Amino acid sequence: MTLFQRAHEIVQAKASKALDAAEKPDEMLDLSYEQMLEHLTEVRRALVDIAASRKRIELQETQLQHTVDHLQDQAKAALAQGNDELAKEALSRKAAAQAQIADMDAQHTQLADQESKLEQTLSQLQQKVNQFRTSKEVMKAQYTAAQAMTSVDESATGISTAFGDSGAELQRAQDKIAMMQARAGAMDELLQSGVLEDVGGNTDDIQAELDEAGSAAQVDKELAALKAEVGAGSPPPPELPAGSGS
Repeated sequence: MTLFQRAHEIVQAKASKALDAAEKPDEMLDLSYEQMLEHLTEVRRALVDIAASRKRIELQETQLQHTVDHLQDQAKAALAQGNDELAKEALSRKAAAQAQIADMDAQHTQLADQESKLEQTLSQLQQKVNQFRTSKEVMKAQYTAAQAMTSVDESATGISTAFGDSGAELQRAQDKIAMMQARAGAMDELLQSGVLEDVGGNTDDIQAELDEAGSAAQVDKELAALKAEVGAGSPPPPELPAGSGS
């Protein structure tokens, strides 16, 4: 493991820990998606490396096959010239080249199998990444909607509480006004009935004269009644003798 890879893993671990502490599903989903993309990139690189190795072997096999064909022609030419030793040397080199081709065929078959399996792995992984990306966006949208609903609910709760407090204050104000109105009405009734006297000194002069006239009329009425009573049933008082005043 290289120092860069180790540092990269440490950063990822700290990032994952921070996200777990923050508990933000959208960021956690994005991080998982990025990790899947990194793994997908690694598989692609491995596939490219294997394909490059297979292609290099194929080129080497082609070159060796050309060598085999050329050595075959040289062996024929040597025999035509009666040079058996030279023809034998050409055939020996041809056999060595053919042996290399056989070894490369085995390597080529192995690389081709690995390449085929890796292509299947890459295809399956690509499908999973695509599915996760779609699911991720859906879940992030759901998370955003849930956040919005939570915010709306909290706001509604705050508004409801505010309205509840305002309603209570309004009710208290209405009760106070009703109590003041009832008290004022009761005071008016008591003043009109005479139970309470108006100590405010608001009686005007005309009312005072009317009250005085009423009292004088009552006195005159009682005096007339007394005169009638005396004149009807009582003898006249005796006359005083002359000189009695002295």
